[in-house]
Amino acid sequence: MLEVQNLHTGYGDTRVIHGMDFTAEKGRVMALLGRNGAGKTTTLKAIVGLLKVAQGAIKLDGNTISGRPPYEIVRLGIGYVPETRDIFPSLSVAENLGLAARGQRGGAWTLERVLEFFPHIARRLNNGGNELSGGEQQMLSIARALLTNPRILILDEPTEGLAPIIVGQIHDKLHELKNEGLTMILVEQNFGFATGIADDVCVVGRGQIVWRGSSEQIRADEAVKRQWLGA
Repeated sequence: MLEVQNLHTGYGDTRVIHGMDFTAEKGRVMALLGRNGAGKTTTLKAIVGLLKVAQGAIKLDGNTISGRPPYEIVRLGIGYVPETRDIFPSLSVAENLGLAARGQRGGAWTLERVLEFFPHIARRLNNGGNELSGGEQQMLSIARALLTNPRILILDEPTEGLAPIIVGQIHDKLHELKNEGLTMILVEQNFGFATGIADDVCVVGRGQIVWRGSSEQIRADEAVKRQWLGA
């Protein structure tokens, strides 16, 4: 279980998040929804140690992880798929995966298994990161995170800029992970995609949680969608 308690963070002197509170329950998928600039990506960066927590705490199974460097947070079991994907363009697919496998915690996700899970990537092992399509880069980014054998997988805008057929493939893969019981936190602008996967939803507005409930409840709440999501 991951708990975000009274989180305040931002960039330099600019505070973006003002008292964020939510819990990601074990074995469930939680979606953070909101307009651009609401603070969703900033929240994720704070969780994985890329931003300093000015106030509040982030806890994993009751233990405070805020203040730890990113590599320690990965070792504790939090995998991160950033919005920018962060593929090494000058390295091959095999080399990109090898870097992640080198520091893995040990577990069910081996190199062989991620290649079976993403056959598109298996066929491109000798290609450079800069030779992949956007969809292939996203699959590689997710595969790389899985190689760390995360207890919680955090994904930031996994469908951004992807063709509909690839979005469908990513959707199916995340459903497979959900069915295996992997805890996930998902930031996503595609409302249908997010609510089709998530069990729980938190809506972010002006750096705070302004609504929380289930996917079924947010789909039925037209007022919240209009005010906070622009839907």
